Amino acid sequence: MRPRHRKIPRTKIVAISAAVVLAGAAAVALPQAYATDTAPVPEVNPTETLRAKAAIPGTAWATDPDTGQVLVTADSTVNGGKWDTLMSAVRSIGGDKIRVQRSTGAFRLFAEGGDAIFGGSSRCSLGFNVTTNNGAPAILTAGHCVTGARRWAVTQGGAPVATARQSTFPGNGDFALLTYDNAATRAPSAVDVGGGRLVQIRRAAEARVNQQVFRMGSTTGLRNGRVTGLRATVNYPEGTVTGLIQTTVCAEPGDSGGSLFTQDGSAIGLTSGGSGNCQTGGTTFFQPVTTALTAVGARIGG
Repeated sequence: MRPRHRKIPRTKIVAISAAVVLAGAAAVALPQAYATDTAPVPEVNPTETLRAKAAIPGTAWATDPDTGQVLVTADSTVNGGKWDTLMSAVRSIGGDKIRVQRSTGAFRLFAEGGDAIFGGSSRCSLGFNVTTNNGAPAILTAGHCVTGARRWAVTQGGAPVATARQSTFPGNGDFALLTYDNAATRAPSAVDVGGGRLVQIRRAAEARVNQQVFRMGSTTGLRNGRVTGLRATVNYPEGTVTGLIQTTVCAEPGDSGGSLFTQDGSAIGLTSGGSGNCQTGGTTFFQPVTTALTAVGARIGG
């Protein structure tokens, strides 16, 4: 007996065919949808990228917390392949997170300081008189100053009056603590700005971008400028130093360790190094006083 076939109306055939086509399309589309569901690209950390790709002597970078930008500075020695390497790192960061500027001269330590202090063949500047946590009178200056001498005098060729006890350089800072050999020394909490004038230093304070600051050093005397960046990393020929303050204040050899302060008597920093000079201008970096005081266990004043 022949099987009987039920006749399906043409309209139903068309509808069934359309349904099959749609089902097939859905089956193809789903894998494509999953293929585009990729994990988000992690955000680039500008300073970590620079540290990994562009830690070149003659370069520095600092942050501006107000804008979130990183300011990259290259001195006159960063040319050719060095410049190409730096710009390659900058391009890999991209966007508006970073800007680059040139600085005259070459980054160097101003290691020769307020008042001059002398150790061995080195000459630096006294930063601030401080008191240690156990009550001893002491001097805060730059760490790179004491790499060549332990005993320090306040006159050239004079008898030493202070001894280096702690120092950091290079690495996470550029600071040193020298304690006065005579525990009865009464060291004033002031900066000698010349002409018989003193600025009383009453406190330690953090730097702020665009803040007006003053620097005193034994080579170039009293100078002023403004803060342009914080948490700066500087690649000196002698090594990399982190956590510094970047400024437009000029300085020269012999100013190292000298005082960075404000008109109202806040101790801000200790001169580390930079580029340029006080005839043409330049970029100078400073060790934050607050960080140094915490590290050595001391305070401003008596």
